[in-house]
Amino acid sequence: MSGYRMVGYAAGAGLVLLGFAGLLADADQTRPLSWAVWFGGILIAHDLLLVPLVLATGVLTRRMRRPYRAALVIGAVITLVALPMVLGFGRRADNPSQLPLDYGLNLVVILAVIAAAGFAAGTLARVREARPPRPRG
Repeated sequence: MSGYRMVGYAAGAGLVLLGFAGLLADADQTRPLSWAVWFGGILIAHDLLLVPLVLATGVLTRRMRRPYRAALVIGAVITLVALPMVLGFGRRADNPSQLPLDYGLNLVVILAVIAAAGFAAGTLARVREARPPRPRG
């Protein structure tokens, strides 16, 4: 293992410990039990939903070019993350500052940008493959 990787792991572990310390130090405001339930839900959603979906997408799209596949996976992950906000989970009528944006429109814009980037990268890859190889000289 490289030294840079060890430094990165040590920095990440330090930040995690700092986060736990803050979570416990301000327990009256952070509600650690609610946080633990939320974090457990995220882990379960990752392992039981996200990873199987990404693997299934990879199998189903194995004949597609990599840029198209990457755009598909990135778009799916962003959709999964944004879905609670698009659906308005946690929005309260008496607090208009919660979830104030048009998350559905923002998601559509982001997905359009991802699709355009994937299409451009896929087209560029196709053009590069169609060109004859350069003679070495």
